[in-house]
Amino acid sequence: MRARDKAAVSALRGTLAALDNAEAVPVDTVPRAGALEASPVGVGATEAARCELDERAVADIVRTEASERLAAAAQLTAPAHAARAERLRAEAAVLLRFLDTTEDTAEEVAADA
Repeated sequence: MRARDKAAVSALRGTLAALDNAEAVPVDTVPRAGALEASPVGVGATEAARCELDERAVADIVRTEASERLAAAAQLTAPAHAARAERLRAEAAVLLRFLDTTEDTAEEVAADA
């Protein structure tokens, strides 16, 4: 990040947003408004626990983000969009490199167990 790698920063920000969205509370579990006297009272009374993603779900989201970038880059065939397509490919490469590192670490942990 200190090298100000714009492709890496953009890819990681987008992927963190996708992970944050995946952890969001499902709409079905949010309590609906009702009578004022029946509403929860107190600090944290209206808080809902976020979903927890396991390692496989996180890897799937990262993989999806990378494939979306590669698909978008493949559709940008006009010479005027060459820079944008290259940036999308660079972002996908960052995510795939991160994914490869994570999978290697998971394999090492499984081998040690």
